[in-house]
Amino acid sequence: MDDLAGFLRTRRARVDPAAVGIPVDRRRRVEGLRREEVAHLSGVSVDYYIRLEQGRATQPSDQVLDAIARVLGLDGTERGHLSRLACQRRRHAKAPGGRVRPELLRVLDLVVDAPALIVDHRLDVLAGNRLAGLLYGRPIPGLNTARHIFLEEAEHGLYADWESCTLDVVGHLRLAAGTYSEDPRLASLIGELAMGSERFRRLWARADVRARTHGRKAYRHPLVGLLELHQENFVLPNESGMELVVLTAAPGSPADDGLRLLARLDVDRGDTRPPTHVQVRE
Repeated sequence: MDDLAGFLRTRRARVDPAAVGIPVDRRRRVEGLRREEVAHLSGVSVDYYIRLEQGRATQPSDQVLDAIARVLGLDGTERGHLSRLACQRRRHAKAPGGRVRPELLRVLDLVVDAPALIVDHRLDVLAGNRLAGLLYGRPIPGLNTARHIFLEEAEHGLYADWESCTLDVVGHLRLAAGTYSEDPRLASLIGELAMGSERFRRLWARADVRARTHGRKAYRHPLVGLLELHQENFVLPNESGMELVVLTAAPGSPADDGLRLLARLDVDRGDTRPPTHVQVRE
């Protein structure tokens, strides 16, 4: 799904040779740095760097990876991704299961004033509370947010910041592919997105990685309008790959009013169903 050679090639291509002291003339046809230039600047032999980029170098040291990361200008997330890809042949992380403990479901049900979800590394929604179902306007079982963004909602749907969301999703899936390279369901999802979305194909080719973090998320809901929410991601202890995602609104804000209205509209329709949970089976 993901490979060291492709990641290093894309990172090499974005480095300005002049910025690292390499003279550039009109005859230069390579975008970014050449492999031998990365090797020289990193203090390793050209042969070793080529073997590393091809996945043939075993057990690269942290010092070597740190030097290459420094030359390529990698941030902390990219440096971790580089390490996982470089060591992939030595160990493979087992894809976690999709079972959510009943205790976690009870915690999820306690969140009543904000949409809350439990999401795995594939962006499958394993469980969601009542407001999450109302926000997405569809049943939670079977929802995958990557598929929802790229194949179902596209540019004019629920996501007000659709382009930014697509960057986050592809960056996350790149990280997941580097961590769980032997996960067939993740590979199948990536293939489905690549077949169905030109934007996904273009972003995937860039090999950018992003860690899911907190921040602003804006939704354009058909019933209550624009909802500008704040997303917090909580990594669940001993639940490899799973996160609790909570979307809150500032007290007294239009988004706060919108969430209250959304919940009230559902009650006014007489819908008193309990929160919907789904257990995704391997």
